[in-house]
Amino acid sequence: MSPQEKPKTKTKPGIDTSKVEKIIQNYIENNGNALTILQSVQESFGYLPFEVIEHISERIGIPLGKMYGIATFYAQFKFHRRGKYIIQICDGTACHVKGSMLLEEFITKELGIKPTETTSDNLFSLEKVACFGCCAIAPVVFINKDVYGNLTPAKLKKIFKKYRRMEATP
Repeated sequence: MSPQEKPKTKTKPGIDTSKVEKIIQNYIENNGNALTILQSVQESFGYLPFEVIEHISERIGIPLGKMYGIATFYAQFKFHRRGKYIIQICDGTACHVKGSMLLEEFITKELGIKPTETTSDNLFSLEKVACFGCCAIAPVVFINKDVYGNLTPAKLKKIFKKYRRMEATP
């Protein structure tokens, strides 16, 4: 199938393939376009639904196994819907020694999610990160681009309340 032919891939209801088609059209002429297309799709959707990877594979003529291999090789790609607020907890040596595991346990209890999971209201997602390089303020948590250091479960509870208040404010 040529890249210009319409794909026959069936996607899940709710997956807007018109967005994907626009992205593909922007990069179809470039060699090595698969990575750029995947990056753009993730930016648009917030993650890479498997059905979209399948659609791109058929559309640009790269075997699905190879396309999935590209997507899984790079840590930047996410394969599950993520919350509005991405909580990244550092699990580097300094953070681990200073209590990052206690913070993770607290988050799991407080929000009901484990690493790679998202709350049912799609507000928070939890991810573990090897190291942020913020050892002087360990343990560290990023929430989107905000950095919180020298954390305790009590401090983290106040931070979560702040984010919840922001959502409650119209």
